[in-house]
Amino acid sequence: MMMEGIDVEQQKRLPNYLLDAAGISIDRMPMLNVIFDRMAASCTDSLQPMAGTPCYFSVNDISNGRVGDIVKDYEGNAVAAVLYAEQWDARVLVMLDRDFVFTMVEALFGSDGAEPPIDVERAFSNIELRVVQVLFERFAKALQSAFAATSDVTFKLERVETAMASLAIGRSSNMSVCANIMLQALYRGGQMFLIIPHSALNPLRQKLAHVVVSDGRAADPNWRGQMESEVQRTEVTLNAVLDECVLSLGEVAKFQVGQVIELNATPRTLARLENNNQVLFWCQIGQLDGYYAMQVADPVDQKREFVDDILSR
Repeated sequence: MMMEGIDVEQQKRLPNYLLDAAGISIDRMPMLNVIFDRMAASCTDSLQPMAGTPCYFSVNDISNGRVGDIVKDYEGNAVAAVLYAEQWDARVLVMLDRDFVFTMVEALFGSDGAEPPIDVERAFSNIELRVVQVLFERFAKALQSAFAATSDVTFKLERVETAMASLAIGRSSNMSVCANIMLQALYRGGQMFLIIPHSALNPLRQKLAHVVVSDGRAADPNWRGQMESEVQRTEVTLNAVLDECVLSLGEVAKFQVGQVIELNATPRTLARLENNNQVLFWCQIGQLDGYYAMQVADPVDQKREFVDDILSR
């Protein structure tokens, strides 16, 4: 039987139209809770090696709200990133309040929490904004990993804003899902707000309505033991770098056979032992049985490398 004035094809699409008009009910999409919990756990794991103190992320609340209402109270008191999801053709917001930024900066630069938190209304410094940009890139990867079981989506950092009025991802009255993720570190903390428009999540309603869990095979001790054994036997390529120099393409083109290229290195200079462009150890160069050899002198300070990467941007 066909409804009067509506053809068969429109009748098929009618349930989706009604659902879109009604918006998203978080209670009917339990997978959202799993996704945000996974993101919080991924943020904790990702930043743990970089900070001198434990940093914990946890989901405090998930709610529906209008984009304008969510961000209006944080004008001048937060910094936000616009992430573009190409597969969704949509943009999402990640917003960090002032306490989050100050706490994270102190944790990454070695504070022990002995000093009182910053309680001054001021603009964010260039160093703080550089740190925040690196954090946003990590949070984007964490969100992408959290959605992996539900949607093959990538999140690209488009821009970082301190003016909330510039966060245009649609009309300010558009409804969005907002996940409030809490940071705890240095006996204090801060808040992260992850804002995803309903229009981006509507096509995923059916997938978000069912919780995707592991099938339990990873918990098998025999399987886990075999996996660990195979991973430990995996061959990797190590590169030892004594020094590097920067030359123009013109200088390289003039190279001749027998030409000597001078390096700012001595026999006592420590070489970098790298794998996949990541520095692992500092080593001393020597000889053993007529071959060049490397003796590990020091592990690389990953936290220092993280800070140097920020300062070099």
